[in-house]
Amino acid sequence: MIRTVPTKPYLDQKPGTSGLRKKVPVFQQEHYAENFIQSIFDALDGFKGKTLVIGGDGRFYNREVIQKAIAMAAANGFGKVMVGQGGILSTPAASHVIRKYKTFGGIILSASHNPGGPHEDFGIKYNAGNGGPAPEKLTDAIFEKTKTISSFKIADIDQIDIDKIGTVEAGGMTVEVIDPVTDYAELMESLFDFDAIRANFKYGFRMRFDAMHAVTGPYAKEILERRLGAENGTCRNYKPLPDFGGHHPDPNLVHAKHLYDEMMGPDAPDFGAASDGDGDRNLIIGKGIFVTPSDSVAMLAANAQLAPGYKDGLKGIARSMPTSGAADRVAEKLGIGIYETPTGWKFFGNLLDAGMATICGEESAGTGSNHVREKDGLWAVLLWLNILAVRGESAKQVVTEHWATYGRNYYSRHDYEEVETERANALVDELRAKLTSLPGTSVRGLKITNADDFAYHDPVDGSVSKNQGIRILFEGGSRVVFRLSGTGTSGATLRVYIERYEPDRARHDLDTQEALGDLIAAADDIAGIKSHTGRNKPSVIT
Repeated sequence: MIRTVPTKPYLDQKPGTSGLRKKVPVFQQEHYAENFIQSIFDALDGFKGKTLVIGGDGRFYNREVIQKAIAMAAANGFGKVMVGQGGILSTPAASHVIRKYKTFGGIILSASHNPGGPHEDFGIKYNAGNGGPAPEKLTDAIFEKTKTISSFKIADIDQIDIDKIGTVEAGGMTVEVIDPVTDYAELMESLFDFDAIRANFKYGFRMRFDAMHAVTGPYAKEILERRLGAENGTCRNYKPLPDFGGHHPDPNLVHAKHLYDEMMGPDAPDFGAASDGDGDRNLIIGKGIFVTPSDSVAMLAANAQLAPGYKDGLKGIARSMPTSGAADRVAEKLGIGIYETPTGWKFFGNLLDAGMATICGEESAGTGSNHVREKDGLWAVLLWLNILAVRGESAKQVVTEHWATYGRNYYSRHDYEEVETERANALVDELRAKLTSLPGTSVRGLKITNADDFAYHDPVDGSVSKNQGIRILFEGGSRVVFRLSGTGTSGATLRVYIERYEPDRARHDLDTQEALGDLIAAADDIAGIKSHTGRNKPSVIT
């Protein structure tokens, strides 16, 4: 029943920050997906007879690869596979299933917030037994295996009916199809004050949740409407579609502009939110106010004790380096640790496992806590709902009061998408070459105090991660950060992060781009963005 199939290596299977991501036609090449899955198994030890979790965000080609992964898991000696019904399992839900049932690990099929469809993006990543993304040591080992692979193992079994909940035997292995929502919903109910949120909805609180035809739809429908009593229709675009309805499932102000416009309108609901392709990112918009992801992390941390799951306080806060310093001021006031890590949720895993951090966040709309080992979009939405219900205030009141207490970090990210890779690399190389000469100089009247390429020394395992983003620090606490993203599938995305701290309460209502105007101009002067990219403006501003 088990076949060993000869194959040849593909030399482009190096995992990025969240696994291997390529266009669907790339994955459809002969043995391409099988090669990578086999390389995952070849890089692992000790899984014979153990359980593997498999699921994804429902995007195009999900079902086909799930069948391959099940058959290959059987051939390689796993004792059991747990798969979400219909192939659906959000990334945070998969992390929870791995942890709750103490499985060996999991394979998540997703390209996160990237578009889906026959010619769009697909991805495969491995999550370890703690529920978190594979550490760099493992992803490096997987990549090495992809370069020398000569065969893969697969069991000759019938297609598994993944739409029917239940257990079957196949290839000497048990396959259990599970409800993808139940375990996750129960976890959320244990963390948050559902009674307070339910009462808020009962007394007229209105919200809008846009699932963007992605994986969070079934979860939001069950939790928000059925369990919490939000009015029918609160959840929009809640049916997962292979192409996300032809839209880009990234919850930002460009791809979710319709939600922003509604929340700024005269008859806006009290609260608006959205999530992305695989359910790990979030967009938060109060009535009349957009909450930046960086601010959201800080505000959730400052109010987390209002939720039952965090009533005993936080151990610490962790944020990615490009994320604004707003959370730092919360940590200082609470007297807890603050940890600045490279981008990539895997860097938070050690801090969470060691009990050093409770809440983590990234400026790219990823927020989460120690309840799982992934960022969790719906978790962030529910914590906001818990805070609003207990405080009895609007989101705008919570935000403005937070700024009055801690000061405001004006913050924006400018993305230059699908830049020619050679051009993007040239910009970064030239910038690195002049870092030592920048301190002490001035640009646009702004004095540079320090410039470096961020390196992270992990306080738990002692590992060092270099070249994680170029930081230009200015007098007064302002900064600009340059980083090439690893989440795209074509060209390179240059991300430029601009931040200014403003302690004066009288200056907290400025337009963000206006408040950052001189820093934005200085960033172009320092890095030569226009000359290197050929772009006069960013693709996306958040």
